[in-house]
Amino acid sequence: MNIFKHELIMKKQSILIWSLSLSAFMIFYMAFFPALAKDAASFDSIMNSFPEEMLQALGIKEGLSIASLIGYFTLTFGMIQLAIAIQSANYGFSILSEEERELTADFLLSKPVSRSTIYFSKFSAAFLSLFVSAIAVGISSLIALRLFNGGESYRLAHVLKLILTVPVFQLLFMSIGMFISLLFKKIRSVLSLSMGLAIGLYVINSVRGIIDSDLLGYISPYYYFEPGVILIDGIYDLKLFGLAIGIIIISLVGSYLLYNRRDIHSL
Repeated sequence: MNIFKHELIMKKQSILIWSLSLSAFMIFYMAFFPALAKDAASFDSIMNSFPEEMLQALGIKEGLSIASLIGYFTLTFGMIQLAIAIQSANYGFSILSEEERELTADFLLSKPVSRSTIYFSKFSAAFLSLFVSAIAVGISSLIALRLFNGGESYRLAHVLKLILTVPVFQLLFMSIGMFISLLFKKIRSVLSLSMGLAIGLYVINSVRGIIDSDLLGYISPYYYFEPGVILIDGIYDLKLFGLAIGIIIISLVGSYLLYNRRDIHSL
């Protein structure tokens, strides 16, 4: 029984839908920028009427105009991050709990494979599925910037650095979801939990932007990979990047230990 192959086949439709949806959103949303750039002054005057706290909540750094290419792409990529977080958390919450929800645990655990093999096969299939979506986001981002830059220049190296954060961002939400899923006896609604986690942490990061609290930002993964910071400075915050890696390792090790000791509920 090839669990890895089976999980990929089961996620085939999900991978296709998520990849196409994320790519379509990126290209569709960026297609509005050239028209916006032609009347940048009027748009800036409108945006200046909004409270600064509101713009910070949207991830727009002080002095960065949404009517500029980098500002508009920062806003667009921030919304893409929210969708990516929901997808990643959804895979994390579901991958180790689906047999218990569907009452098929007996069938899986009766096979001559260890729980460690099941865990790593499922994890590998889920992460590969997410990586396909990450590639789709990267390609669509580059296409959108090339087609709809409105004549403005951008630093390709900085854009590539931002795109490279996507797999780590995905793994962070997926690993947290995996760990939390094993703290429940049984998960009834994966979607509600994944959306709650992704949106809840997004709100925390928005509040952090409003009150300008770095301490609060450590709670939210969105703070670790802020598009505006990476696109402008072209560097990673190594302290936050290290924190992300630490959370991933702790979550994966914790979920592995919990899964191997778990009393699996079945028929």
